[in-house]
Amino acid sequence: MSVPRLFRTAVERVCAGGFAFAVFLTAPAAADSAVAPILDHLAEPELRALVDEVLARNPRVAAAEARARAAEQRAPQVKALPDPTVGVTAFVLTPETRVGPQEMTLTASQALPWRAKLTTRAAAADLEAAALAAEADAIRLELVTEVRVQLLELAFVERLAVIHQSIRDHFAQHEQIARARYATGSGPGQGVIQLQAAITGVDHQLLELDSRRLVLRAEINALRDRRPSAPLPALTPPTPEPPSLDAERLVELALAARPDLRAARRRIERADSLSDLAGLARRPDFMVGVTYTLVGTRDDAPGRLQPPPGNGDDILGLQATVAVPLWRGRIAAGIEEAAAAGQQSEEERRVLAARLERDVSELAAQIPIRWRQLGLIREVLVVQAQEALDSATSGYVAGALNALDLLDAEHVLFDAQAAVARAETDYLVARARLEGALGLPLAALDPSETL
Repeated sequence: MSVPRLFRTAVERVCAGGFAFAVFLTAPAAADSAVAPILDHLAEPELRALVDEVLARNPRVAAAEARARAAEQRAPQVKALPDPTVGVTAFVLTPETRVGPQEMTLTASQALPWRAKLTTRAAAADLEAAALAAEADAIRLELVTEVRVQLLELAFVERLAVIHQSIRDHFAQHEQIARARYATGSGPGQGVIQLQAAITGVDHQLLELDSRRLVLRAEINALRDRRPSAPLPALTPPTPEPPSLDAERLVELALAARPDLRAARRRIERADSLSDLAGLARRPDFMVGVTYTLVGTRDDAPGRLQPPPGNGDDILGLQATVAVPLWRGRIAAGIEEAAAAGQQSEEERRVLAARLERDVSELAAQIPIRWRQLGLIREVLVVQAQEALDSATSGYVAGALNALDLLDAEHVLFDAQAAVARAETDYLVARARLEGALGLPLAALDPSETL
């Protein structure tokens, strides 16, 4: 199916079934995020629409984005000067001075922390916001991988259900032939019973597949915050050949591209900023202020008879204070705490890097193996099983073989077809997981980066 026709089909399904219609009307939620390269290389419009809807509606993504947006507002708060303080003192019993009674004092003061403390706090807040934004990208990447894997598993279940239904139809046809032979006395009744038992077994497997289908649909719909029975697209993903993979080079790409490692690096830088801030506790903070005292004129008898110079003049005063960092134990403890937090961040980065290296190396080794297994099953096992079934069918029609022999031959063929479906799914799942581990699509990698 061509891409324009495929896209047209997707739109028709949207209009008919209500699937992700809003996604086509709005820009993708993660257009500028770490998952954008993977989204750009999704060939199926239905899959792209579903992934866009998951990223737009998933509560985990929404919560992570809200945390990142909230953190972006911390830097303007912590780098600002503290609010100035204003005070009023009204004298109930006015103190008498030479130039008159003091009636009221107005004060205004401003705290002035050591300048580098404000900028360092702001730098730490900016780094925390960057870390949270990277963590939101990591959640998006995780969800893209998860929904791709779940859809592949759903496509496998749908395909397996078709295979089992085909098995049942074949067994039902043979059961009718066996009953007809038994009725005419040309065949044993045991074959009828065995075929009926085989049909019952297939019916049981079909019910299990229906149950698995419902679970997968509910899980996928939960990712996009919709009801469990909401419609999903039917996908037939292509099975491209694997590129030649160099695990060491892929690990390097993953270490550079993964958003969770980027978040870990921002947290290490934040710990360095907090360590610098703890060291700045040795620096003093200041307070400057101004006082203005309202003075009344003297109304006592000497003041009225001989007013003093400056009678009733108000008083203006300036003040400055210094917070002396005297308690060295507190400062040392703060520096030690910041150093321990930095070590924690570094160790967490190492854990993430080691896990990523393990996953990428394992998946890079699995993909060619899965591809060879798929080729072996598809090109050898299925062909042999088909030849065996053709031979058994001829023998059954000629009366040389019984229904049980034909049943065994058909079981082998259908098992081989199911094995092909499973091998293709395992191969595509490994590719999707590797792209999720890399944060990059395999199709976009330069050959020099994979050879």
